[in-house]
Amino acid sequence: MKEALKLQELQKKIGYSFRNPALLERALTHTSRANEEHTGHLGSNERLEFLGDAVLELVSSEFFYHRFPELTEGQLTVKRASFVCEPALAFCAEQIPLGEYLRLGRGEDQTGGRFRPSVVSDAMEAVIGAIYLDGGFEPARACIDRFILNDIEGKQYFYDAKTILQEEIQKDGAADLNYVLLSESGPEHLKEFSSAVMLDGRELARGTGRSKKRSEQQAAYEALKQMGIVKDTEGQEV
Repeated sequence: MKEALKLQELQKKIGYSFRNPALLERALTHTSRANEEHTGHLGSNERLEFLGDAVLELVSSEFFYHRFPELTEGQLTVKRASFVCEPALAFCAEQIPLGEYLRLGRGEDQTGGRFRPSVVSDAMEAVIGAIYLDGGFEPARACIDRFILNDIEGKQYFYDAKTILQEEIQKDGAADLNYVLLSESGPEHLKEFSSAVMLDGRELARGTGRSKKRSEQQAAYEALKQMGIVKDTEGQEV
């Protein structure tokens, strides 16, 4: 009963009501849970992830093709990749937040599977695949538009924050830009990292995240906001 209520709750959050809720349940089922339930690959979300990945690639390709008519094929490929890679999809899934609804095996759950980018991003693609099977292309496109292809400018700054910051600093000539790990806390499977971005030994900003890379990315993004390159839209998703 509890899982049924959680499925209903999730459907409200993603804005789509399944005619066949079993598809959504499967999309949320990690291989570790399927192994515990002895349902094999047919009981996990791996096949739906495969399908969702294809739908996502088509929708995002069409989106960027029309959105950026000035870009070459190679440039479009790079831009699309930055929005559909594992860290980006995991970041988008946090808006739901999808990790709370995953069906994980006991061991996977206890070792932080709900926060693992690879697990959450795979589930995001699986949900897209499930929506496609249940309702067709347009509902799947709507989900992608709502959670992945929204706020393109803000997300581009966040995803590429370290590169953009480096380019901005270099405009003023050579400078030593580097990142320093300030701290890490929590158990091994649920660590939180704090990093600072430094310019010629002076701290520009700090950031936190569940990986060292994510904390550095957040620090760079905060620095861009302080420099006025990114508008500080407090309370809004980026």
